[in-house]
Amino acid sequence: MWRLLFHWLVTKPAMLLFVGLHVRNPERLPMTGPAIIVANHNSHADTVALTSLFPSRILHKVRPVAAADYFMSSKAMAWFSTNCMGILPFDRHARERGEDPLTGCVEALDRGCILILFPEGSRGEPERLQRFKKGICHLAKRRPDVPIVPVYLHGLGKVLPRGAFLPVPFFCDAFVGPPLAERPEDTDAFVEGLEAAMAKLVEGTRFPEWD
Repeated sequence: MWRLLFHWLVTKPAMLLFVGLHVRNPERLPMTGPAIIVANHNSHADTVALTSLFPSRILHKVRPVAAADYFMSSKAMAWFSTNCMGILPFDRHARERGEDPLTGCVEALDRGCILILFPEGSRGEPERLQRFKKGICHLAKRRPDVPIVPVYLHGLGKVLPRGAFLPVPFFCDAFVGPPLAERPEDTDAFVEGLEAAMAKLVEGTRFPEWD
């Protein structure tokens, strides 16, 4: 209930009226799971933008994967993250305790969820892709039949840049790509292919200069 209320009262109005999010090729978005959405990461607004792309009827299946040490850092934050955002906590320190950090993601995929992943890890500089981490490759190998759909987000680093608390109005775009056609067994080749697929989504696109 809380997530639906947040979706209709905050997420949808913010993306439509405040941000003006323009989605390119929305028909490529998976409407059933299991599936994995991978996107670049410049802002906390990225998660809100991506969840806004899905209809409310499947919202309970859409699970953004986010760092547990941040989003579960307090009782209030944990409640908001799980009940309003549908966050699937990812423990970045699980390996230090001899645990499998991907267990939650694999189990969610087996339940038919649509995961949202940011393979860059932490938020980077706006409009600059960082080197992707290898976790997405290991997850893909666990569930090789699950489609991986790249989405490139532009402008959200201006709306709510790293270190900022108050958003500013700015027109943004989401470029949805086709599912990855090739998934090499080699980890480095997989990561490079995913990075190339992401960059290709905005190849030749000219964006206005930021102030």
